[in-house]
Amino acid sequence: MSHHHCAHDADIVSAAIYPPIGVMRVGNSPTEYFIGPEVNQPFAHDNQYYRDATGALKRQAARFRIYGFDAQGNVVKELTADNATITWHARLANQKASWYQFQLALDIPEAAEADPSLLRNATVKDRSTLLIDGGQHSVCGKNQQGSNTRFVGCFEHTSVYLGEMRTDNEGRLVMLGGHGKSANPQGKPAVTFGNNEGWYDDTSDGPITAEVQFAGKSLPVKPAWVVCAPPDYAPMQKSVRTMWDLMRDVAVEANLLAAPGIPSFTHDILPIFQRLTDLQWVNAGFAAGFGWQSPFDFRSEQWLMRLSDPSETWQAARRTLFHNFRNLDTAFSTPNASVNTQSWDPKFTALSVQQWPWLYGDAMSVNANASPRQFVTLTRLQLNALADWVRGEFIADYDPRTVPPQCLADVPLAEQPDMLTRAAMEFCLADAFHPGCEMTWPMRTAGLYSEAFRLRHAVDTAPTHGINYGPVMTSQIALQPDGPILSGQVAGGITRWMAIPWQTDTASCRDGYNLAYDPYLPTFWPARVPNNMLNETNYAKVIDESLPLQTRQQAFNEREFWLDDLPIGPSTNYEAQINSMIDNFADLAIVLPQTKPGDSHFPNTMQVGMTPQKPAALLQTKAKMHTELQHLTASERRPDLSRTDKANRFGGKY
Repeated sequence: MSHHHCAHDADIVSAAIYPPIGVMRVGNSPTEYFIGPEVNQPFAHDNQYYRDATGALKRQAARFRIYGFDAQGNVVKELTADNATITWHARLANQKASWYQFQLALDIPEAAEADPSLLRNATVKDRSTLLIDGGQHSVCGKNQQGSNTRFVGCFEHTSVYLGEMRTDNEGRLVMLGGHGKSANPQGKPAVTFGNNEGWYDDTSDGPITAEVQFAGKSLPVKPAWVVCAPPDYAPMQKSVRTMWDLMRDVAVEANLLAAPGIPSFTHDILPIFQRLTDLQWVNAGFAAGFGWQSPFDFRSEQWLMRLSDPSETWQAARRTLFHNFRNLDTAFSTPNASVNTQSWDPKFTALSVQQWPWLYGDAMSVNANASPRQFVTLTRLQLNALADWVRGEFIADYDPRTVPPQCLADVPLAEQPDMLTRAAMEFCLADAFHPGCEMTWPMRTAGLYSEAFRLRHAVDTAPTHGINYGPVMTSQIALQPDGPILSGQVAGGITRWMAIPWQTDTASCRDGYNLAYDPYLPTFWPARVPNNMLNETNYAKVIDESLPLQTRQQAFNEREFWLDDLPIGPSTNYEAQINSMIDNFADLAIVLPQTKPGDSHFPNTMQVGMTPQKPAALLQTKAKMHTELQHLTASERRPDLSRTDKANRFGGKY
């Protein structure tokens, strides 16, 4: 017999900020923004949600809340300006230009074969001029905003705005990042994906802390972190292995979280398959293999019925599907070897692109096919859940009528902190850390965290350009106990490992580097950075039932290259594309669901690349260009990326 414990305010002994890592994203709209996802399956918004009236891209804000806990660690209530006095503190910095180059993730053996990670801008003697320190600011109360809460630093002699802090009408913290302004004060063009000399961008990251007075006492508060990332151009997409999956795996492995029990079909199994199918809207290869009416359309009634049935009827099908997923453990000469092992068995060199997911990995290199890290694998927890599923050991809880919580208020109070954590991290990528979209390889180091999903802060979180780890960053230095990862984080410490500026990397991360094999597969990060999309013109044809079916089918199958929306249009000049991206990142389409119940030949809901309203002249130019290029094949219409340094990170030794 259980007695119902009624939580009282007097029971609150501590507090914690959620999400532990919040994500803001850049946008060029001067004042407008939207709040980033607070549930892990939010409903779809229209183009106006992401763009202002001029077509500029709104920034994604990160909102932070504080929850009060009792001595047993149970949530008692959310603490807001109505029931507590909360003073928020934040600090933002961008250390990219004063940090080291990105060559390859430094926690994998292939890093030894890559070029050394030298200091960026090594000839600049005064390193402090390269560091953009937005300083620390504080805010207290409801609906606060003002000039004293803006984070502004300096790059050489240029003032750089990194963002600002405000509060909403409950006194929760709202963090805004930069406007996507990247520049080289000397006016030199960008030449590479990740390490452009003399450049800065306005991404950043840093600590979020709070002082809380509640019921006459001061509560200890677990701190959080905020990261400013590139825009999310496909807001409804999740990668097959998200940052939440990766961090959860790291936490379980390090005993920071209990190992999960028997998997739920709805929560643990189904998402893996449906994410593969949903990538049909951002990559033409996924559309062919996993998309509408393809062999592996995991949104079809037929597949859903098979996948969700735990009986032996479909066990052979479950096993065969499971064997389609790449499993790194089988690639090593010793069973269950850690991913950091130095040797692998050459007979597994065919652990290749045909296995799922069709995504590049950390050691992607066009000439180095033998590395088992050439492609992405699922996390160990995901593979374990699938192995249980094959045996029929899963909770058969599939109900097509279930509607997931659409806003945080729909989530039971006790589950809100975990939901905020998950919502923030599931829309971040853990695909190829090459270097990645929002965060990169240090995120899989257990010693980075104070607890699951929460970063350990340095004693002093001021940015530390002054600490010089020497002229080269090595795996040894990066992972030593007093090194930049394990000694606690400082402002700018997470984003400094990323590409500079972010636009050149975003425009370099594509699909089909080996055009002789496939122009669309494998691919890098289509869940954030689309490769190919159903454009508005073709969508209009697909839903026009007066057109012949063949015309509509052709329009449905034709996917436009997402980067063709840059003002330079379809271009085979790689440098022209990455530089155009710097200036015009906000003109690219956002892939969003459009619903029109129609006939059975096409899905009722399709995701369509929605661009800002373009002047008629520009649309005419684009149409003309399209006609001129129609006779060219997919590979002739785009740069040969196999020769770029993005695709050749280390020698062809493997």
